[in-house]
Amino acid sequence: MVFRGRFARSIDPKGRLLLPNEFREGMAKAPADGASPAASFVLTTYDGCLVAFSLEDWEELERKFMRIPNPSPQVRAFRRLVIGGAETHTPDSHGRILLSPDHRAYAGIEREATVLGLVDRFEIWNPAALKASMAPDNLAGVTEELAASGIDFSL
Repeated sequence: MVFRGRFARSIDPKGRLLLPNEFREGMAKAPADGASPAASFVLTTYDGCLVAFSLEDWEELERKFMRIPNPSPQVRAFRRLVIGGAETHTPDSHGRILLSPDHRAYAGIEREATVLGLVDRFEIWNPAALKASMAPDNLAGVTEELAASGIDFSL
């Protein structure tokens, strides 16, 4: 599944967010027992927003964290933020997920959110925070960094 695009969403009074249909369909995998496909994923806190991972990708990330033999205080703090902030979600029959009060508070999400596809994951942002994160000053030098990684993005 490739996540791409930007979608404006409203948060209902109960704290639910409607996921883009393309994202729900892409995460759904048919279970072996023939039941309806589940679209469960993990949503966690990082970088001022909420980040969604497929269960498979999330479990691989957890395995990698478990292999760190004696993590530094910074890695332990990062683990508390990211792994401690993780919640498993399955959209309801209407494609909505309930954003917990902790997640909404962390990301500053109140009535509006932006869902942003990022190839192998997606993020849920407060729209103003997303706009600030993409300010020209934050993007300075990015084409050079991409080029050093083998991605030519000269326009």
